[in-house]
Amino acid sequence: MKIRPEEVELRGGWRTVAGTVEADEICRRIEELTSTVLHEMARDSSGWDVLYVDPEDGRYWELIYPASEEHGGGPPRLTCVSKQEASEKYDIGE
Repeated sequence: MKIRPEEVELRGGWRTVAGTVEADEICRRIEELTSTVLHEMARDSSGWDVLYVDPEDGRYWELIYPASEEHGGGPPRLTCVSKQEASEKYDIGE
């Protein structure tokens, strides 16, 4: 499983099945990508936001949980960010 060149954002979601909340396919894909494909480079000071790099194409990817009002920050979002954006938020140097 790789990230396609045209992809710039993956937004996970939750769905309710038989009264139970479960992660959708995009959540599961994000989990797979961050555990087996992308390489973790840095975390922000909160420890929640994580910067990854794709070894295939060198693009930077930021994993965040934007729904802070939901349990666990809500479903994940994986977004491609520029090197400048990554440098401004994370201590990765230029």
